[in-house]
Amino acid sequence: MSFRNGNERFLASLATLRVLPIVVTNSLCELRYRVLRILKGDVMTQKTVLSIGQCRPDQAAISHYLTSHFGARVLTADLPNDAYQLLNNQSIDLILVNRKLDADYSDGMEIVQHLCTDKSTAEIPVMLVSNFAEWQEKAVEFGAIYGFGKAELNRPETKQRLSDVLQ
Repeated sequence: MSFRNGNERFLASLATLRVLPIVVTNSLCELRYRVLRILKGDVMTQKTVLSIGQCRPDQAAISHYLTSHFGARVLTADLPNDAYQLLNNQSIDLILVNRKLDADYSDGMEIVQHLCTDKSTAEIPVMLVSNFAEWQEKAVEFGAIYGFGKAELNRPETKQRLSDVLQ
């Protein structure tokens, strides 16, 4: 069975239930996730994650993970000014900050510190994206939640940390 045939069968089963997907989604995977949650009676509000400073391949992996596991909507910002503009215009449930921003290699720790101390963003959970425990601990000292590294993305403890915020 190919992935495509599986999704076609899933959409056909929606038609037999007379369920029309009325939400715009990023993928069939996300649509499937949402509909199954609704059918199980587990209706949830979609969470929005702002991811700052990731390179394109890492951002794609993180976005796919958050979308497929949590049904989250993921917004991206390459630079701090882009991030602050999104924070002013969007309701954000979690902020992920790369330790070194890919676009200009600026220090993501300064962003973490600012987000955790600024009155307008201090209530939004922040996680550092870094494989190094010493940087995670420093981010926690600033007020962030212990985050994860890209190498740890598929580990159970990463899923649990994200689940604590997104579910």
